[in-house]
Amino acid sequence: MGKRLLLLLVFILCLSVTLQKNGKKRGRGHRKNSSEVFVAVPRTFRGEPDLQPRFIFVLNGTQAPVSSHSSPPSLRSLSNSTVGYLLGPLSTRVIPIIYVLAVSVGIPANIAILCSLATKIRKVSSAILYCSLAVSDLFLLLSLFFKAHYHFHGNHWGLGEAACRMVTACFYGNLYCSAMTLACISIKRYLAVVHPFMYKVLPKRTYTAVVSLAVWGVFGAAVVPELLMQQSYWLPEVGRITCHDVLPLDSHVFLLYYNLLLTVFGLLLPLGVTVVCFVRIICELQQSHHDWAMYIRASSLVFAIFLLCFTPAGVLHFLHYVRLFADGTETLYVYFQAAVCLCCVHACLDPFLFLLMSKSAGSSLYFRPFKGKSLSISI
Repeated sequence: MGKRLLLLLVFILCLSVTLQKNGKKRGRGHRKNSSEVFVAVPRTFRGEPDLQPRFIFVLNGTQAPVSSHSSPPSLRSLSNSTVGYLLGPLSTRVIPIIYVLAVSVGIPANIAILCSLATKIRKVSSAILYCSLAVSDLFLLLSLFFKAHYHFHGNHWGLGEAACRMVTACFYGNLYCSAMTLACISIKRYLAVVHPFMYKVLPKRTYTAVVSLAVWGVFGAAVVPELLMQQSYWLPEVGRITCHDVLPLDSHVFLLYYNLLLTVFGLLLPLGVTVVCFVRIICELQQSHHDWAMYIRASSLVFAIFLLCFTPAGVLHFLHYVRLFADGTETLYVYFQAAVCLCCVHACLDPFLFLLMSKSAGSSLYFRPFKGKSLSISI
């Protein structure tokens, strides 16, 4: 039902664009004549190519022309919300401070979890999923080093176009990969609790290995467009080179559909799967003959943190595209950037949540689905 609803929403949005593309005006630069089609923009702020000679400020305060061979392309016509975000304290202080805190806590914690899993493997199938999650979180946290450097320098990127593309692809690819891996862990727990006999006979090592490789492969391929696109641009209106935050209006139309699909399948779908699995697990455990109050409380805390971290980014990202479809406005991108910080915080919380679940459930779950029969299942 949930998947059908999401597909219906995507179909309605696509239909609305088709009906409205020659309708009302969509802001500056969207149409030059009545026959021009609507040009979609990606998940970022938007700008227009600057055809005027470009200058930068040198150390003595004078202006010097920018060489096209040594600097990124120039964009102009920034909105007030774009300028406010690029120059404001949210992006230059609050966001990078959160990134630094996440990196300081998350990298040692995830390395400790990897070492623990390597030396004390109880169940290979569970270890595969938790190792995949820890590695994905580590790559995400490593990309935050460069993003924090970028934000602390006033949203000015000085590391080159290649580094910008790599950091952008690593950040978003591992963000989606972490969310999907958490959904896979929820499915595994759901099968262990709700369908224990089927879970017992499944080739769990093979399935988890295949699923983990599939998740990495899918989202690795999904971020290829980020590696192929120009990501850094010179903005003369604010005197900065941005990385991914501002992209031109003449971007390819597939980017909007590409990012919309990534939002649905990389954030919203894992959220829906996790919600369903959590509800079914809690209902099943409450009907069990054993006392699972501690496990239920721990599981509820894990679920609440997952919901808090990923829901705002997923919903705001989706609504950002709805606004782009409707009237071309981009103001929600500011709130989406703030919400992404919560996703990054989850990368440093995952190791502690893993320890909490391990202590609350023990090494195995003794579940009695039928009278007189019991199973010992590791989750």
